[in-house]
Parts: sequence; structure tokens; C-alpha cells
Amino acid sequence: MAKNTGKKTPATKAVKNVKTKVAPKVRQLKAKAKPAPTKAPVARKGYSKTELARFKQIILDKRKEILEELETLKASMMDVTTGEYVTENSTYSLHMEQGTDTMEREKTFLFASREGKFLNYLDDALKRIEKGDYGFCSDCGQLIDKERLEAVPHAQLCIKCKLKRGK
Repeated sequence: MAKNTGKKTPATKAVKNVKTKVAPKVRQLKAKAKPAPTKAPVARKGYSKTELARFKQIILDKRKEILEELETLKASMMDVTTGEYVTENSTYSLHMEQGTDTMEREKTFLFASREGKFLNYLDDALKRIEKGDYGFCSDCGQLIDKERLEAVPHAQLCIKCKLKRGK
């Protein structure tokens, strides 16, 4: 490495010339450059508090119905005396009766699974009400029609976006 002796060499003179020519231009660019305008968040106008309270009540009523149905299904699947799930009864002599019972048991489990999934959708809708996201389409951001939310209170898509997804 070369030792800095304080003498101006041709290389240091060239660097100094570049600095003096470039620095004013950079200052001019910085002075002209304006910060990018910050985009204000668009306030979405949703449903009023009374409408949200009405939707919440609809969801809570449906939730109560689902829980009652799940209890009924659970009772039909459980043996009252032992508290265990009903298994195949060996007292039946015909295979057709055993097959019918097995099919009925599978249908009951399917219904219970479906009701549990619907219960999760309703719980998610309640969380969206609490967060303030309820009633807005998750695809386009538009407000979902009131009639749709009354019919399907856990809806996350407006009818247009739902139809697009269906195709």
C-alpha cells in the first residue's frame, strides 16, 4: 500500500475533480426529489353496530342449533350404559342388518363431522365481527349483501366472487 504523503498525485486530483462536479448535482437531485406521497388507508364503511349485533345473534342462534344437533348425534353414537361408542352387535344373525347398522353409523359420523366444520365457520365469523372484518368479501373487498349474510352468516365472499370461484 502506498503511504499518504499529503502530496496531490494525478489520481487524487481526478477524484477531487469528480467530487466537486458530482456533489452539486446530487444535492440538486436530493432537493428536487419529493418523498412519495403516503397513501392513506381507505376507510371501508361496513355495517352499523346494530346490524353487526343482529348478524352476531343470527350466528349465535345457528351455533346453538348446531351444538344441540351434535349432542343428539353423539347420543345416538354412544352406548347409554357404558358411555362408549356403539360397535357392531354380535347378536344380529343376518349380515344385511349388520351392514345397514354400519352404514347408518358411518352416516352419523359424517353428519357430525360436517356439523363440526360448520361450527368452525360460525366461530370464524364471530372472530371477524370482533376484529371488524365481518361483511367484507375476502376477494374483492366489497361489502357483502345483507340478504346473503342473513342466509349464510358465515359467508366470506360476495355473490359475484363466489360465482367466479364456482366456475
